Amino acid sequence: MPEQSATITAVSHYVPEGRLTNRDLEKMVDTDDRWIMERTGIRERRIVEQGTPTSSLGAEAARRVLSERGVEADEIDLIIVATVTPDMMFPSTACVLQEKIGASNAWGFDLSGACSGFLYALATGAQFIQSGRHSKVLVVGADVMSSIIDFEDRATCVLFGDGAGAVLMEAAKGSNGVVDWILGSDGSGGPYLYMPGGGSLHPPSAETVERKMHYVHQNGRSVFKFAVRGMIEVSESILQRNGLTPSDLKLFVPHQANMRIIKATAEKLRLDPARVAVNIDRFANTTAATIPICLSEASTDGTIEEGDLLLLVSFGAGFTWGGILLRWGC
Repeated sequence: MPEQSATITAVSHYVPEGRLTNRDLEKMVDTDDRWIMERTGIRERRIVEQGTPTSSLGAEAARRVLSERGVEADEIDLIIVATVTPDMMFPSTACVLQEKIGASNAWGFDLSGACSGFLYALATGAQFIQSGRHSKVLVVGADVMSSIIDFEDRATCVLFGDGAGAVLMEAAKGSNGVVDWILGSDGSGGPYLYMPGGGSLHPPSAETVERKMHYVHQNGRSVFKFAVRGMIEVSESILQRNGLTPSDLKLFVPHQANMRIIKATAEKLRLDPARVAVNIDRFANTTAATIPICLSEASTDGTIEEGDLLLLVSFGAGFTWGGILLRWGC
């Protein structure tokens, strides 16, 4: 089968209506709005109603993408859902989402790459388009982080929110589409950001619940240090091997984990702040959803247009990281 370029032909997102502000958190844990803003840049985050699963957010984002493109759900060949908060261990959230949107001809699977999950999924989906095996691939990044956050732990509960973003990938015309990608991982970083309970190592039990092992555990200082270095290195590497400089980018789209990480990375790359996508103040860290939500907003408000060069960069638990160079447009 002939190799062809893969591109994003439609993008959209969905966030729940419920807002949890810093002022709200002041009433729940020993923290305050000023400290949260100074340390993270987050003002509020969206939170689902109790019992709302990741598939519901992802399905709504997917429906919006299909509507934007004018494509019927049964035209989709493959669904990849990047998430660390699947509805359940099995069946996959991709299968649940497939049924919810009526994508009867698609196969699908979940991909766990934490905050790098969407870039892992995007690169994976691109391979099926480039090889000619599929014509329409739906890539969804969605997480209900409030389901695995201890709202008595001020070190983590201020950081995360719930949301979903989705893109449709198809064959590109001309020079648009995925230009290049670099993905990486380093398992030695696992102890710095993880959820210890619920898997085969520590199956659910009264003891794991009592010890709060089903919540996110993080060493913030170590994650910050590795994240800044990792995002800078992958950005420099992918630009250099494509003969580009940061000034060639129309938009730099970093994972929205912490405003200080975003600023440190952008300053090292000498990027104009106006060319850095930021929405962490309104949505916090939605894990696999941050980058597609940024893309959706940038596409809607006209920040990015046909032919613009974008660099998507992430860093997450694992440790995982990635960079995707993308020329926007069909």
